[in-house]
Amino acid sequence: MKKISKLYPVFIAFLAISLGVFAYVSEIPFLDIMELKTIDLRFKSRGSIEPGSNIVLAVIDEKSIAKEGKWIWPRSKIADLVNKLSEKGARVIAFDIGFFEPDEKKIVQVINSIQSEAKHIDIHNKRFEQYLENLKSKSDNDKLLADAILDSKARVVLGYFFHMNPEESGHFDEKDMSIHQKNIRGSRYKFVRYSSGNAYNAPLIEVNMPQSNIEVVSKATNYSGYFNMIPDPDGVVRWMPGVLKFNNNLYAPLSLITAGAYLNEPLSFKIAEYGVEKLQLGKLSIPADALGRVLVNYRGGEKTFPHIPVTDILKDNIPENALKDKIVLVGATAAGIYDLRVTPFENIFPGLEIHANFVDSILSNDFLSYPAWAPLFDITAIIVAGLLIAIALPRTGVITGALSAITLFTGYILLCQYMFSEKGYILNLVYPLLVMVLVYVSITAYKYLVEAKQKRFVKNAFSTYLAPSVVKQIIDSPEKLVSGGEQRVITAFFSDVQGFTSISESLTPHELVELLNEFLTEMTDIILNNKGTVDKFEGDAIIAFFGAPNYLDNQAEVACKSCIEMQKRLAELRTKWKESNKPELKMRIGLCTGPAVVGNMGSKNRMDYTMMGDTVNIAARLEGVNKIYGIYTLISETTYSESGNKIMAREIDSINVVGKKKPVTIYQLLGYAEDVDERINRSIENYTNGLYAYRNQDWEKAGSFFKAALELTPDDGPSKTMLLRCDEYKTTPPPEDWDGSFTMKTK
Repeated sequence: MKKISKLYPVFIAFLAISLGVFAYVSEIPFLDIMELKTIDLRFKSRGSIEPGSNIVLAVIDEKSIAKEGKWIWPRSKIADLVNKLSEKGARVIAFDIGFFEPDEKKIVQVINSIQSEAKHIDIHNKRFEQYLENLKSKSDNDKLLADAILDSKARVVLGYFFHMNPEESGHFDEKDMSIHQKNIRGSRYKFVRYSSGNAYNAPLIEVNMPQSNIEVVSKATNYSGYFNMIPDPDGVVRWMPGVLKFNNNLYAPLSLITAGAYLNEPLSFKIAEYGVEKLQLGKLSIPADALGRVLVNYRGGEKTFPHIPVTDILKDNIPENALKDKIVLVGATAAGIYDLRVTPFENIFPGLEIHANFVDSILSNDFLSYPAWAPLFDITAIIVAGLLIAIALPRTGVITGALSAITLFTGYILLCQYMFSEKGYILNLVYPLLVMVLVYVSITAYKYLVEAKQKRFVKNAFSTYLAPSVVKQIIDSPEKLVSGGEQRVITAFFSDVQGFTSISESLTPHELVELLNEFLTEMTDIILNNKGTVDKFEGDAIIAFFGAPNYLDNQAEVACKSCIEMQKRLAELRTKWKESNKPELKMRIGLCTGPAVVGNMGSKNRMDYTMMGDTVNIAARLEGVNKIYGIYTLISETTYSESGNKIMAREIDSINVVGKKKPVTIYQLLGYAEDVDERINRSIENYTNGLYAYRNQDWEKAGSFFKAALELTPDDGPSKTMLLRCDEYKTTPPPEDWDGSFTMKTK
């Protein structure tokens, strides 16, 4: 077991890295939530940062409710607030509350009744009538608020929300939709560019119906934005949806509209086929993901921004310049009436302050983002972390190895924290750390558990698709088995039954299974007896290879020998099947010798010892090329050159297969030297001369040689194929730069 001890760290690292990369790409929900939790920890580790001085919060808190009365207040009080904020020099007023229903109008209704009755009894007093009109105007709280917004020196941004589920908006009709859509026109993106026609169908977050402010208030300002927030699966708000799609229009959130109103800059979008490509406020680029979501760079916990009770503003109980040129976000923070949210800093957090955090990060150009290179970095970190531990542990003792792993583990956490705190980049923590733990635990456990069971593992794992003699070699010399894949020179084998689909349709399921099992058993036994490896069965097809995991000095010759034996045995079986009125199966084979990657590949719970690479692809192509030339065994030039003198083959053609740039010279495997008589030899000689003339574009001479070959062997498929091709080239010659090869149109 000494040699295998050098290989197990690589094997374990490969498995752990493969698992880590697979999990990272597959986005495992549990692990992704764990990753989100690490972002929260990064916020807390970074701590609070000082926000800008541009934002204050006008809060409806416990003090304001005690002084001004219970919530909900009449619109006249909100109108007074707008007037006060405007007088104090606020530049932008944004409401994180909505005015979705008309205010109470009983007084207005009474005045309307008095006016109606006065007309009925024919009382005409202009002074009295004017008095009633003024009184009505002062009693219409909705109009008072609309007038206050309209007259305000500050830009006023109204908040509204979208219904996210169809059930919530089922009672709305087309008229309601038209009114609400008109009322939220102030939050629609007006500058949207699409990279292509398909970009119009880009996947964005779609909503069902807006719940807008009442019409008289909505008309009073050109600014509005939704205050919807979409928590992550664990309930924490980490993103601000920068765009929501409704009725083929795109809308912006309250915080973005507020920042745009403050900076007096337009919002613009560029959308590609995959989603949002660019989100801009003026010349400022805001990092958004494909759905248009923007990470909120929280400044800290609750009350990071100044809170001013609304009652103090109404009573002029604040410093003179406290609101001058500020963004004033108006919302509720009193217990029981405000929008409760969970953030990375706190489990109870006012939604109003989330808007403040987002607006401040825009004004400060201080964003968090997943950089474009993050996926490459994350996967690289997974690979490097696993390899470093796999390299370090076998070379160190228990304590030194543990310290090395802890150092790497801690160092990566500190790196990610630095990139978060100093650069605003979010890099994946969970998956690289998970791979480190997996590799460390697995290698440590291996020393005590796995090595003692290695021989049994090899025997169980390979006895089903390797010859017993090969399994014994691996058990005796386990270094021949490389876990995770290695590059080896092998001979790849692909076979398929001619016309199997039509054959299967003529048999009952039981007859088909019986016939196929007999065929596969006989063919597989020949491969195993020649120390080949059966990769897999795909219906009637057999995929195998020679030269791995065991070394074969003469693998190409052994592979050719196996093919000869298989075709001979199949001829015997056809005689037997004919006597039993069973279909006579014929098998096409493709062989190619060359470098390939072989090893255990797959998932954690299911692995196959298989092969990959160009050599494998060529062998698969050659199996199908047999059909074109009417033969049954084709081998590559590399196989032919290494097959030895005992194997007889003839050069058939040079072809361009799908997926290969250079032509491949192919040979028909004929058998052993003693299998080829004088007549066949003379036919081969004629074919060879014809092929030479064909490549020199002497179609007449080539055709005469192919005809001569057919006179000796009338059923020779390659001669028939090449003769037809010569006739075609006589009328339609190949291009001037033709290199003598034939281009395959299909795989």
